[in-house]
Amino acid sequence: MFPIDIHKLFQQFIYHPREPLIFNSGFFLFLFLGFLCIYTLVHKHHRAKLTFVTLFSLYFYYKSSGIYFLILIGSTVVDYALANLIYNEKIQWKRYLLLVFSLIINLGMLGYFKYTNFLHEIFSGLAGIPYHPFDIFLPVGVSFFTFQSLSYTIDIYRGHLKPVDNIFDYAFFVSFFPQLVAGPIVRAVDFIPQIYKPTFVTREMLGRGIFLICTGMFKKVIISDYISLNFVDRIFDAPTLYTGLENLFGVYGYALQIYCDFSGYSDMAIGIALLLGFHFPLNFDSPYQSKNITEFWRRWHISLSTWLRDYLYISLGGNRKGKVRTYINLFLTMVLGGLWHGASFRYILWGALHGAALALHKFYSSLGITLFKTESKGVKKITHLLCVIITFHFVCFCWIFFRAANMTIAGEVLSQIFTSFHPQVFFDFVEGYKIVLLLMLSGYVLHFIPKSIELQTENWVTNSSLAVKASLIVAVIVLVIQTKSAGIQPFIYFQF
Repeated sequence: MFPIDIHKLFQQFIYHPREPLIFNSGFFLFLFLGFLCIYTLVHKHHRAKLTFVTLFSLYFYYKSSGIYFLILIGSTVVDYALANLIYNEKIQWKRYLLLVFSLIINLGMLGYFKYTNFLHEIFSGLAGIPYHPFDIFLPVGVSFFTFQSLSYTIDIYRGHLKPVDNIFDYAFFVSFFPQLVAGPIVRAVDFIPQIYKPTFVTREMLGRGIFLICTGMFKKVIISDYISLNFVDRIFDAPTLYTGLENLFGVYGYALQIYCDFSGYSDMAIGIALLLGFHFPLNFDSPYQSKNITEFWRRWHISLSTWLRDYLYISLGGNRKGKVRTYINLFLTMVLGGLWHGASFRYILWGALHGAALALHKFYSSLGITLFKTESKGVKKITHLLCVIITFHFVCFCWIFFRAANMTIAGEVLSQIFTSFHPQVFFDFVEGYKIVLLLMLSGYVLHFIPKSIELQTENWVTNSSLAVKASLIVAVIVLVIQTKSAGIQPFIYFQF
């Protein structure tokens, strides 16, 4: 018999701030296998399935944020009650007040956790007094489940959705663990109808789920974590210790890191949901292949960009109030989107740069100008490639402000690139960072491969035997074990 350490078993039910429960941890893989065993027994029974998954989701969130899982429960109760009041109220102005009340509660909670110290720092600076931040813990994923919950009340107010049958169904929607802490932001109108359908996992869903989990794990642990710890973090911790060439590659490295980190999480979330019989929307679609900034935001963090479009940009007036107002609305939407990412002026600047670029592209598109009036396929391909390169470098430029710890660091990165480039160190640089550069090259090659090849690979996994699928999972786990760092690296978007 294998001895069971009761103390260690009990510790798995205790929150440890330095060991949050995340997808790329060995404990989660072990726990998820146990979860699946029970899920296969209860998935045909609607109430048992929802109860079991909700309890597991609350445990998952408790292991990520501790006692702050009560915030999730409180938000669920409040929004469920307000949504029902909105739906049953016949007087329009009262419905509007209830919606405003919901917005105040949700955005007020988000504002307290994310922006109290930011506002306190601004006030301290203006008042000329020392700034001492308050000890406020930011619950993991609070921005995601707040936006998700708001989509429910807003859609009910707009008449796009009816309330769920009971609060436990709503709790299942809000707390569903695959996307709870870092998205995708799943809208109620897309997800809630799936709750009431029989749970059924097709061969295609199983194959795609395994494919996405494996690719997500590969992108996160093998590419993102390695280049972050062994190169990108070093550059952004002390830019002046490195040449401009190394800083430039550090920026390219971060562009790949954040993509592999966040899209890797989204892939795993979508894949896990598929194994449970649920569909999530695509959240990333090879964004660095975009030929303009508008296309980039149709491909990057799609669930957030469409949420901002439908619930913020359109609410501001969208493109219904003239061209100038359209440009202003685009700019404001992205500024607020930047602020959503973090309480710092550099995030606001990041959003403002993207907002200005979106407005500028909207204006340029309205003029109907084409750069080259030719039918030549060769010229069109070259033009397309140039547009992709320009868009990619603009996005990379903006990532500098997103990643740098402060504006001083961002300035140092730019200064090194433009004033201390030193291209002669290139071969020494390659020699010193062979593995990092090989992973970066592999990551970008995989990102830019045609969609058809990706679909062929996914179909191969889907049509393969269970033995091949199991071998693929084992191979990825072995690679992860061989390359992972001593400590588990949290996902970047946990901080948002």
